[in-house]
Amino acid sequence: MSTARLKGVTVTHLAEFDEIIDVRSPTEYREDHVPGALNLPVLDDAQRARVGTLYKQVSAFEAKKVGAALVSRNVAHHIETVLQDRPRHWRPLVYCWRGGQRSAALVHVLREIGWRAERLEGGYKAYRRQVLADLERLPGAFRWRVVCGPTGSGKTRLLKALARGGAQVLDLEELARHRGSVLGDWPDASQPSQKMFESRVWQGLHRLDPSRPVFVEAESKKVGNLRVPEALIAAMWCAECVEVQTARVDRIALLQNEYRHFLEDRQALYARLDCLIPLHGHARIEAWKGLAAAGDWPAFVDALLTAHYDPAYRRSTLQHYSRLPAALRVRIEGTDDEAFDRAARELLERMA
Repeated sequence: MSTARLKGVTVTHLAEFDEIIDVRSPTEYREDHVPGALNLPVLDDAQRARVGTLYKQVSAFEAKKVGAALVSRNVAHHIETVLQDRPRHWRPLVYCWRGGQRSAALVHVLREIGWRAERLEGGYKAYRRQVLADLERLPGAFRWRVVCGPTGSGKTRLLKALARGGAQVLDLEELARHRGSVLGDWPDASQPSQKMFESRVWQGLHRLDPSRPVFVEAESKKVGNLRVPEALIAAMWCAECVEVQTARVDRIALLQNEYRHFLEDRQALYARLDCLIPLHGHARIEAWKGLAAAGDWPAFVDALLTAHYDPAYRRSTLQHYSRLPAALRVRIEGTDDEAFDRAARELLERMA
């Protein structure tokens, strides 16, 4: 970017800045933000509520007077702490909800210091409109290769091996913080909001090269509680497929490893199994709980595969992925990273 001031900074300019600063409240930021943006609120949640109440119940003048004092103190704090080490030629892009007073306040002070700060035109709302438009447009620009296979076959592990081998990958389960199955909750992370998930997908799509194929794991319309963008799932459902084939004993071992956190939290496991009562009835669910309680994890996983996961795979995947019968098959021989790296290399060689 040149040293001249930009006119009308839009989402297309994001990559031209050294840092992106979101000055909205922490609650607004947690719901969604530009990926990688730093949250430096000029009003925190309580302060924003206070100013808003004054605006509605007293007057705009009183609200602005109180708000100006709060914003001034917060901006001073950010400069004295987080921003203290930024170099002379630092170029930040600042945004708030609509690109209004909150971002203008910080930009003004940063410019007075000598930093070449800019304000995102239209703020977060403009960014969000661009995300939604791109999620409708971008999925059709890529050649998708959908990795299919029953639960426990190692689809996610193969995706990671493909990425290590230099292939392009969009890992929706990583972005959604969920493995996509009834027991797919991550033990150490909650799922993001729907908007934040869409921002992560949007960022992932922008990193891809349309001239090269992109591998993605087969999903239904939802990953955990999050909806896959409609244009993306539609593109996936009509794409070419790769089917992972894994011995049952290895599938059981892979799932046991994924479910190991339930060893320490049986109640969480039982709560998830209860979600399956409408499908399988109380008797079967209690039998599965009994296997888990007895510590017979191989039998527990095998029972889930037989009665729940494998029938669901046959119903859902064959229904949605019409090109699965013509899929390129890849065999996984083992459960370690070497086995998946070897399978990834062989797959990429066959597709070259």
